[in-house]
Amino acid sequence: ALGALAGTASAGEFHVYGCRTPGGAVAPADGWSGTVASGSAADAFALNTCAEGGALIAALGDSTSHAANVDQVTWEFGALSPEHVVHEEVSRAGYLHGAAGEKATYQFWLAGPLDTDIFDECIFTVGCHLEGEVGNPRGASNHVVVPGPNTGQHLFVNVSCGGGGSGSECGHGFSDPNGFAAVVYLFASDITLEQEAGPSVSGVGGELAGAPSVSGTADLTFDAADPGAGVYAATVSVDGSVLQTTPLDENGGRCRNVGETADGLMAFLYVQPCLQSVSADVPVDTTAIPNGSHHVVVSVLDAAGNSAVVLDRTLTVANVVRGGPGGAGGSGTGGAAAVGAGAPGAPNGTNASAQARLTVAWKGHRGSRLAAAYGRTEIASGRLLAPGGAPVAGAQVEVTATSAAAGARAVALPVARTGADGTFSVRIAPGASSRGLRFGYSSTIGGALSATASLALAVRAGVRLSIAPRTSSVGHTIRFNGRLLGGPFPASGKLVVLEARSQGGPWVEFHVVRANRAGRFRARYRFRLPGPQAYRFRAVSEAEGDYPYATGASAGVLVHER
Repeated sequence: ALGALAGTASAGEFHVYGCRTPGGAVAPADGWSGTVASGSAADAFALNTCAEGGALIAALGDSTSHAANVDQVTWEFGALSPEHVVHEEVSRAGYLHGAAGEKATYQFWLAGPLDTDIFDECIFTVGCHLEGEVGNPRGASNHVVVPGPNTGQHLFVNVSCGGGGSGSECGHGFSDPNGFAAVVYLFASDITLEQEAGPSVSGVGGELAGAPSVSGTADLTFDAADPGAGVYAATVSVDGSVLQTTPLDENGGRCRNVGETADGLMAFLYVQPCLQSVSADVPVDTTAIPNGSHHVVVSVLDAAGNSAVVLDRTLTVANVVRGGPGGAGGSGTGGAAAVGAGAPGAPNGTNASAQARLTVAWKGHRGSRLAAAYGRTEIASGRLLAPGGAPVAGAQVEVTATSAAAGARAVALPVARTGADGTFSVRIAPGASSRGLRFGYSSTIGGALSATASLALAVRAGVRLSIAPRTSSVGHTIRFNGRLLGGPFPASGKLVVLEARSQGGPWVEFHVVRANRAGRFRARYRFRLPGPQAYRFRAVSEAEGDYPYATGASAGVLVHER
């Protein structure tokens, strides 16, 4: 029954937390507005106590009676165009009072995208007095996932006196400790917004954009605009590996990713978190790049994760090598400028010897091959010893890296320098692809290598996947949006396998999509058999010769079919 249709467009998504984050931290309730219906009694309240760790409260007080079909309090969430709501979860609880023989009844309900599209309700006269745990905001029974058909630009939380004819009333005087005859608390909301339009760039300038070669700190200037959630950050990639990510303007703290997501998307506390236009000046420390020719790509991201290329060029890094022979140097980091030594032909380090023994290993691991998750920092540690075990101190160790992509050439990394005990280390920064590392030592500066050693790093592809909605039914469609995290990407795109499994079952491949040159992919799936059933979906990037990563998969995303 599994089958999907691949989409052609890519759209970014982000979370907006209201009143509380998933971890329980206090949050504003941006995007929510409270109203008391015209003609309601004086003790009808739309209260916002989120700043004190409370809730959005819709309540009818216990001090007066309330007119049927008149007294009503509503909290409403509204998304801003051009963003679209694709998934909603809330934490709510409430209770109702009542008395025998009343013609009207207290009630509360959740609805969307119209106020009449009810999907969660409690009515006193039909036996519902309490929903959720009022005294436990994070209680499991408070959690409500908005069904797919009810997911839209608006979400409503209401309490009212309803039913009965004209002149009917709901009573009062129940001696409620909080002073409410009927109340619903919205403790938290987690709303996922989708934005199809991405950022745009103009006015690109600066040394990084125009100079034939760069050194030291080189800047890149540009103007960026975004029609939706706003401009978030700039990423700088060198030869396919991310060198830095620079937030461009935190907008007074609003444009700050607060995390706590299970799907890897960014999350904010405001519906419009970032500025929609930014004039940026991004400094790049070129001493973190080995001297030589490199492919540099700079992209700007909006808060939804959409991107636009600012700069894509090959340039030469030409930093001056400083330093001299003698003395014990610091360890190599794999990201600093090369440390120079003496003149060609001079001894390479104290106790230099053509019979020196060079050993290398991955820190914290055994063996020369390491399988690692995407985004982790790995450290290669080595030691250089002369015959008899004396350390070769202050020596240069050459380091080259060869990407796992077919046809890749070896690239020189910054020279590592041994310490007083003959040890050194090379840091492989997060975002690196699978690669082979070769280490070489010559007993004289500039001489032929007399000792070599190798390591291999297999990095599992990083994959992010989001699905909306996460509750569906037969005949309805769920949408897949995903991204491969590491580049460079093949010119023709990268194949991604979509898999699913039911509880206790094996993973089953049901569709293959192609990620675009930015690593983004999209698909749809329509349920063909009736539920109820729970499925877990994931996206798998399998190893391919032109994509320098080992097979990797996204986290599983749970979807309930009703």
